[in-house]
Amino acid sequence: MEPMQEAYGYAGRMAELTVSGLRVVREIALSGSFTAAARLLGYSQPAISRQVAAMEAAAGYPLFVREPRGVRVSAAGAVVVEHAGRVLASVDALQQDLAALGDRLAGRVKLGVFPAAMSVLAPRAVALLRDKHPGLAVSLSEGATPSLLRQLRAGRLSVAVIGAGAGLPGYDFDGFTRQVVLAGRLRVAVPPGHRLAKAAVVPVTELAGETWIAGDDSGGDPQFGAWPTLANPVITHTVRGWPARFGLVAAGLGICLVPEVAALSVPAGVATVGVEDPGWPGRMTVAVTRQQPAAEAVAVMDALREAGAAIRGDIELRGIGAAT
Repeated sequence: MEPMQEAYGYAGRMAELTVSGLRVVREIALSGSFTAAARLLGYSQPAISRQVAAMEAAAGYPLFVREPRGVRVSAAGAVVVEHAGRVLASVDALQQDLAALGDRLAGRVKLGVFPAAMSVLAPRAVALLRDKHPGLAVSLSEGATPSLLRQLRAGRLSVAVIGAGAGLPGYDFDGFTRQVVLAGRLRVAVPPGHRLAKAAVVPVTELAGETWIAGDDSGGDPQFGAWPTLANPVITHTVRGWPARFGLVAAGLGICLVPEVAALSVPAGVATVGVEDPGWPGRMTVAVTRQQPAAEAVAVMDALREAGAAIRGDIELRGIGAAT
């Protein structure tokens, strides 16, 4: 290796390895080309090349082997990439710790969520809070709506996320503040090969004669059964938990309702279909907190609204419908 070190002018210049250079080298290794790395990092192609040249000069070895269809990592490049992952993770943690110094929000906040919102909405909201308020520790729990509201009233929760709207009980919200997080519609999950599997939206009349998989309401929360306006629907299975429902659907044993707040969690092999039903007023996902909430609770509400807006955008962008 010594002749190559001399060719790169290496004379103990390891201090010239930079964080930005490590990011570039790692991205090139992951993407397989300078062009792809430039696009992903928002750099120009010459800027990427200059970063690599500087890193190779600092390391004293070539980091990539240029090939007709891209690049591959050299032995020295593999060492740099291995260390880059750890170094960059530490730098990101440092930046979060520094950001926490200027963030007035710190301590713990407790968020309770009904099951349908646990798969996508809650994790996204918690991730947003981690990035925006790194000093704020979020305790996340899942529960039935009546239990969540009792805990909120007793001060054991800061914010509760529940479903509200047609077909649900008229809960006591006295002393609470409510904000709509996602005015989502209901969709229908169907198995691959089902006659509706490739449709984006169908009229409610298309659901007549289908067999349904319903949720078990023994936990105290109203569950999703058949489509709400259908007369005399046939329910063949009643189970607890979304994985069981989706598993039965994927096996072709029936169809089930899916609220849009959970639509992005539908597994491969199951399609979700929109339904046009003028007789169904719909439901909403609502964040509830006590009146005059603390700043920490307000931050949670803001994150939930942002996550809800992102879910709506992803659903529209992906055109959720056909099974994969």
